[in-house]
Amino acid sequence: MAAQQPPAEQPPVQDRSHKWGIGAFLLVEAVLLLSAAFIGAILQPSNSDQRISVLTIVVGSILPVLIATGVALLITRLRGNGPRIDLRWSYSRADFKVGLKFGLIGIVLTTIAAMVWTKVVGDENATSAFSALVDNRSLPVAAGIVMFLYAWLVGPVCEEIIFRGLLWGALERLQWGRWAVFGLSTAVFAVSHLEPLRTSLLIVIGIPIGLARLFTGRLGASVVAHQVNNFLPALTVLLVSLGVMAP
Repeated sequence: MAAQQPPAEQPPVQDRSHKWGIGAFLLVEAVLLLSAAFIGAILQPSNSDQRISVLTIVVGSILPVLIATGVALLITRLRGNGPRIDLRWSYSRADFKVGLKFGLIGIVLTTIAAMVWTKVVGDENATSAFSALVDNRSLPVAAGIVMFLYAWLVGPVCEEIIFRGLLWGALERLQWGRWAVFGLSTAVFAVSHLEPLRTSLLIVIGIPIGLARLFTGRLGASVVAHQVNNFLPALTVLLVSLGVMAP
């Protein structure tokens, strides 16, 4: 009797292909824009002096991003192998160290770029859409804390899942080179904020974050880099919203 052949080796987990691509990213972006427009229309204040409630901040600014992120994660479950494999999700000590390094580099680059950019566009045009929420408005303490935690910790996780996770994986599936994937995902990240004046600045912000993803091949490093880069702007928004700093 012929000897039984050993079973064929299974491919490594990280080599499993997924069935989603650019269409998945475009769907997530459509969900983000449509949900933001719908919720924004419902919660539109009647005048510029109306006090912003915690509910308005959470629902109007945060919920659309959470919904879009949920759709992205669901796609990896239904059409792939889940976020850990498809999006290269990890959060190890090595990811933290690399992310911290690139995040600190990003702070330096962003600070220099922001100074140059502000001189070019002027102080009156140098406010981001997120920071504009606290301009000339009185926020309750809870709303300021929610905005701070979202901008510092939660928002970066969501954006990295969408851009350096879903979009990155879709471009890799098209057999793009790693540097081309890095360049296009960084550009799309900047443009997708829908702040034309800040696009060049957002590209600078996105470069070290994307490099953390590029050099490690994992999403955890870019999440940490994004969180480190967002800390000071998030803290500024919190202090302004609480009246500690002038807008």
